[in-house]
Amino acid sequence: MRFLHTMLRVRNLDDALDFYVNKLGLKETRRRVDEKNRYTLVFLAGPDDADALDVAKKKGRPGPEVELTYNWDTEDYGEARYFGHLAYEVDNIYETCERLMKAGVTINRPPRDGVMAFVRSPDKHSIELLQKGAALPPQEPWASMKNTGHW
Repeated sequence: MRFLHTMLRVRNLDDALDFYVNKLGLKETRRRVDEKNRYTLVFLAGPDDADALDVAKKKGRPGPEVELTYNWDTEDYGEARYFGHLAYEVDNIYETCERLMKAGVTINRPPRDGVMAFVRSPDKHSIELLQKGAALPPQEPWASMKNTGHW
């Protein structure tokens, strides 16, 4: 398992970038603008994490990073919804989810696509699990499993 990123929701992307980049000193590593779903993702890394980021990209997914998520439409997140999730890359998403389920963990968003799943910690922190490399072919029981609760 390898740490990838922590996602934080932001109300104003310009203000957030001013804080994280100009004041805190993080560097923008990549950006994704999704006009259809109306959001922008900006990934940031510490200046001393550049080597780790380069090594990670060669293995597959980049990391370690902070993901700023800016939803274009107004939404009141309250205090608790600003923290989004931790993300970890796993060798086999199905085996990981199976092991977690056997340990009593609820799979909130099953890996129906062979790529992504979400679980929650006992403190209700969301954890995203991402398949290392290419998506695994869909398989049961995951392909038809419904979402449970929130993530």
